[in-house]
Amino acid sequence: MSISTRTAALVAPRKRHRLPARRRQRGVVLFITLIALLILMISGIALVRSFDASLTHSGNIALKRDLINQAERGINAAVAKLNSGALSADAARQTTSAANNYSATTLPSDSHGIPTMLTGASSWSMSQDNDIVDATSHATIRYVIDRMCNASGVETTTNCVYSTPKVSGGDNREQRAAPANLQIVYRISVRVTSENQTQTFVQTTGYM
Repeated sequence: MSISTRTAALVAPRKRHRLPARRRQRGVVLFITLIALLILMISGIALVRSFDASLTHSGNIALKRDLINQAERGINAAVAKLNSGALSADAARQTTSAANNYSATTLPSDSHGIPTMLTGASSWSMSQDNDIVDATSHATIRYVIDRMCNASGVETTTNCVYSTPKVSGGDNREQRAAPANLQIVYRISVRVTSENQTQTFVQTTGYM
């Protein structure tokens, strides 16, 4: 009689090794470091964009200031025509003179009071020979003069706007009106166009 024996092999379960606490801490530090780097990168991008916006804004302010300064040349040219130039005589100011950028009647204007022929809303009917081009900035200065009257010819109190200038009295701090010295109001409008087609409008009034 033979006895057979069967041997069973027992396989012991594999033990799970837990990561040391130090290695887990290194993983958390790496994750936090990546987040901090991401925040710093976003902050850097925002700072650069803010700097660019500030630089652009400063450049626009400087350009506007320069264009306003250039407009003074147009005002001076117009005043010279009225005071001692082709428009200095009363008879010359009673009719429109396109050659001198002058209108004896009030020109159509937009909501801001700028003549539409300067803004481009209506065609330019004056002379381009009076345009002033700055040699340095290449800005183009264009001006137009219009008399505050609704009709050409001799001025009257019914068809023109008059101004009552103030004359100094005995004290510089006090002024008295001169009702008898009524003078016609003239409007000078200037447009300055920069080399990159940025436009600035300046306007002033005077009386003669």
